[in-house]
Amino acid sequence: MSEVNTFPAGFMWGGAVAANQCEGAEDRGLCVSDMAPHGVRGPYVDQQVPDEYYPHQVAVDCYHRYLDDMDLMAKMGMNCFRISIAWSRIFPRGDEEEPSEKGLAFYDRLFDRMLEHGIQPIVTLSHYETPLYLVDHYGGWRNRRMIGFFLNYCQAVFKRYHNKVKYWLSFNEMNNLLDYYFVAGGFRIAEGENEAEAMYQAAHYMFVASARAMALLRSIDPTCKYGCMVNSSTLYPATCNPEDVFGAYCGRRRKYFFMDVQVNGRYPTYIYRIWRENNVHLETRPEDFEALAANTVDFISFSYYRSNTYEHGKQTGSDTGGFISEPNPYLERTAFGWQIDPLGLRYVCNEITDLFHKPLLIAENGMGTYDVMNDDGTIDDSYRIDFLKRHLLAIYEAIQDGCDIMGYTYWGPFDIVSAGTAQMSKRYGFVYVDRDDEGHGTLERRKKKSFDYYRDVIATNGAVLFE
Repeated sequence: MSEVNTFPAGFMWGGAVAANQCEGAEDRGLCVSDMAPHGVRGPYVDQQVPDEYYPHQVAVDCYHRYLDDMDLMAKMGMNCFRISIAWSRIFPRGDEEEPSEKGLAFYDRLFDRMLEHGIQPIVTLSHYETPLYLVDHYGGWRNRRMIGFFLNYCQAVFKRYHNKVKYWLSFNEMNNLLDYYFVAGGFRIAEGENEAEAMYQAAHYMFVASARAMALLRSIDPTCKYGCMVNSSTLYPATCNPEDVFGAYCGRRRKYFFMDVQVNGRYPTYIYRIWRENNVHLETRPEDFEALAANTVDFISFSYYRSNTYEHGKQTGSDTGGFISEPNPYLERTAFGWQIDPLGLRYVCNEITDLFHKPLLIAENGMGTYDVMNDDGTIDDSYRIDFLKRHLLAIYEAIQDGCDIMGYTYWGPFDIVSAGTAQMSKRYGFVYVDRDDEGHGTLERRKKKSFDYYRDVIATNGAVLFE
């Protein structure tokens, strides 16, 4: 081992954003995320209302400001950057036969700018961006026809960008469709329907679409790598009561199910009991299972923000876009109630490694909170520096534990519209964006204190963490 503590040579340091949260809606069709009114804490709307403010429509205007934004990321020293392609920018409705050349050309320019700076694009194919037309006219991912629409989209972007993009992810936080099925899964459920059946049917079609997309990518360019993406914030038992322990275990398995299928190429045996007890009957075909078995992912990417606890018999719920449990007395919480648990990240890395034995990419990790600008225009977010340092040290320890961790893409390196609350005031960035929850502001970018810290982390390949 080196005398100086650093991350492995070739470690990927970067940031992560989603197209719907940063680009704006110019020159694209509507997607599911566009149905979030500002400050939403409840369901998405079915239709937009004139004169109502929908934050994703402008977001932070990266569509026009991407050159400057990528310059800022380059100044931080990033060697990779995770983005998504807005499906409805390439196929505005989603069911067209031919892609939009204007949409394709935008991402050509974006990827070229990144590559000029030595920043490797990591691209998510569908990040809460199912075209709304496909939901309204076909039922979204509850319809098998979605597989064909998705593959047509994948064919267009794989052929266009495979020489520029070497890392691809399928569906962002696919397991979230069990809780937020409209935005994460792109479908609706009517009152009185069997929710479990609807959700697992959609998941099945998404699994098949992802597997067939991987086969398509490999046929176009076998040098590209393809991964799944799952929300992996962990769940602890609240006590040593066996009911709590087993309940927490089942809760974690509910998340890892979505890795299991894509890593092992088959449904795990425990899911059949869940389906049986929830009267779930899926429409499947033999060729579906052949596709799953033949196309397992090259690596696993996941998001990690916090941990929660499970106590048998207690009600739990969601708030600000995430699962919320009873407070863990051993942990601090952010202003939005998310528990800060760096050791939980090391725990997750080890657990996923033990289960699946694949390379890992930490595709999202960050601290969303309120930031205050000082009178002199500076933003002292020392709390974010502390969060970042503690989580990166946990990753370092996981690597020492034997976890094969490819890289880390912090969420989101500049302020963007929150997926959970559609707010701008829930800020994650190293770069402050002048925009408020009502859509006012200049959209000016301004570095926070954390910008220079992450720059130094990258420049030293992590050595500064140990000073």
